[in-house]
Amino acid sequence: MKVLVPVKRVVDFNVKVRVKSDGSGVDIANVKMSMNPFDEIAVEEAVRLREAGVATEVIVVSAGVTQCQETLRTALAIGADRAILVETGDELQPLAVAKILKALIDKEQPQLVILGKQAIDDDANQTGQMLAALANLPQATFASKVTVADGKVQVTREIDGGLETLSLTLPAVITTDLRLNEPRYVTLPNIMKAKKKPLENIKPVDLGVDTTPRLKTLKIAEPAQRAAGVKVPDVATLVTKLKTEAKVL
Repeated sequence: MKVLVPVKRVVDFNVKVRVKSDGSGVDIANVKMSMNPFDEIAVEEAVRLREAGVATEVIVVSAGVTQCQETLRTALAIGADRAILVETGDELQPLAVAKILKALIDKEQPQLVILGKQAIDDDANQTGQMLAALANLPQATFASKVTVADGKVQVTREIDGGLETLSLTLPAVITTDLRLNEPRYVTLPNIMKAKKKPLENIKPVDLGVDTTPRLKTLKIAEPAQRAAGVKVPDVATLVTKLKTEAKVL
C-alpha cells in the first residue's frame, strides 16, 4: 500500500510572528521555518504504518519555494521513502494545493492520503476536504486513531460531542489531529540518510494545474490588546459591575 503525505513549510510554532508595517502579510524574513506540526504527525503515522507492514512506501510532497526541500528532507529523516517538491513562487491557496495533490494522486495512485488537519499559519482547515471532493474519495477528518486492515481504514475522529468511529474503503483521505501520535525525534544518522533519498522537483504546469489565487487578502492586523482587569473590594461591587458595566446579569 502506497501512502501520500503532504507537508507544508511554515513559521516555527515557537516564533512570535510580526505583521508587516503595510498590513499586507506576515514578515517571514530571517524567521525560523519548520514543518507544520499537524503534517509532522501525518508523516509519523504513515511511517508507523510502513513499519507495521501495512504500507509499502511513504511519499511526502510539498508545494512552494525551493526552501521547502528542507521540510521534505526532515520528513525523509522521520522515515519517508521519497519526496516530491512542486516548486513555485506563487501564492498557493488551499484550492490550488488541493488541485496539485489531486494531480499527484492521479500520477502516483496512493491507497491512502494523510494530511495535517490544518496549517498553523493560515488555520484554513480546507485542503484535506477539498482534496477528497476533487478526487471523489471518502474522507475522515480530525483523526485520533487509524487502523488499516482488509482494504478498509477505521478512523476514530474527535468531534464536539466526543469520539466518532468511521470505516472507509480504500483509497481514502485522512486528516490528523494532535492526539493521533507523538512524532519521533529525528536523529543525526537519519538526517544523513535523508540526504541520499530521492527528491523529485516538478512545476505546477507539469501537472496541468492553474495556481491562480481566487481570494485576495485585504489586510492583516494583530489582535487588539486586552484591557487591564479591575480589582473589586467585595462581592457586592462585583455583582454591581456585572450588572451595570458588563451587562451580563
